[in-house]
Amino acid sequence: MTSQLVAVSSLLLGSAFLLIAGGIHGILLPVQGSVVGFSITELGLLGTSWSAGYVAGCFLIPSMVRRAGHVRTYGAMGSIAAATILLNALLVTPWVWIPLRAVTGFAFAGAAMVVESWLNERASRENRGTLFSVYQMVNYGASTAGQLMLAIRAPSPDFFYAIGAIFYCLAVLPTALSTAKTPQPIKQASLDVRRLYAISPVGAVVAFLIGLVNGAFGTLGPVYGQKIGLAVSDIAMMMAGAVLGGSLIQYPLGRLSDRMDRRRVLIGVCAGAIVVGLAIAAFHPRATLVVTILAIIFGAMIYPTYALTVAHANDFAAPDEFVKVASSLLVLYGFGCMIGPIGASVAMERIAPEGMFIFTALVQIVIIGYVAYRISQRPEPNRVLREQFQAIAEPKTTTPETATLDPRASPPAAPAASEA
Repeated sequence: MTSQLVAVSSLLLGSAFLLIAGGIHGILLPVQGSVVGFSITELGLLGTSWSAGYVAGCFLIPSMVRRAGHVRTYGAMGSIAAATILLNALLVTPWVWIPLRAVTGFAFAGAAMVVESWLNERASRENRGTLFSVYQMVNYGASTAGQLMLAIRAPSPDFFYAIGAIFYCLAVLPTALSTAKTPQPIKQASLDVRRLYAISPVGAVVAFLIGLVNGAFGTLGPVYGQKIGLAVSDIAMMMAGAVLGGSLIQYPLGRLSDRMDRRRVLIGVCAGAIVVGLAIAAFHPRATLVVTILAIIFGAMIYPTYALTVAHANDFAAPDEFVKVASSLLVLYGFGCMIGPIGASVAMERIAPEGMFIFTALVQIVIIGYVAYRISQRPEPNRVLREQFQAIAEPKTTTPETATLDPRASPPAAPAASEA
């Protein structure tokens, strides 16, 4: 297995560099925008535009790859992402940053899809599960590392813009220098909401609602930290801790959901997030340690919900529908991420920085109500027949190509023989 991982190490390294840059970029803009006086609504639109660009990339990148090839497309996406973060440093105005953020989301989706399709072609029946797990670990680790980099004391205001651009450029090198045979064309993202709803009403509805929650916190969590007086380094620790909390608890929650109705586990974690969010809104904590601990618990409650939803939907899907179901869920989640930051920003403007948690609590109450209703309408699937839970990286770091890499999907007939 070690030799097989070495064979794809360049692709994993490229993905790591991409996620490090994305982690830096994702926290840097809302924090710096807040410092220079952007309104909370404008900061929320940064998250909306990123998600819009990301979803658009999932649909449009496959045709670009067919025309230009994997390596050229990946190089173009990395170059575009590097250019946008540098333009963010040069043109500090919301009406430039908002469209640039959409361009970044598009480029990020394109680069990630190329890496994932390449990894999928290198996967076989024997190593698919391990490769998928390693890839998820790389995504979590690199994204967290990028966020934690903002804890470094910056020698100049533009330091992190430059560091982010460097990592975007480094992400291009592994594929640019690879002599491996390029993979087959990328599969087009599919969105069949009617079929998805027929398979799993909870999956279709809750994936969108989870996007509202996670998109709001992922975009405006740094703004909340800045508004309550946290230092940039403390904001980085808070957001990285939330992602880490979600990654650490995802597997035990998944194993629990293998032993009982996944919808009840989903209700439990949403209830936990409501309690934490409303506690923050009610008590207005300001001590850095307290805020960070609460953010870690909050992240542990919100980030596993998407993986639980995917697992529940696939309990009812036929084996040949896995990729279509996963792609549709991801796109619905992306649409939720477009709207969530806008709703949360309105709550923060009209109430207080803690208004973001009131918004997420309201959405989670809707999730609990709908899931409880569906439990009364449909029994859980046969536990013997359903698939075991698989951990999934935070959806903003994955594309529909991730679904083809998942061990639950049908593996390719014959893996590529060349090395990456």
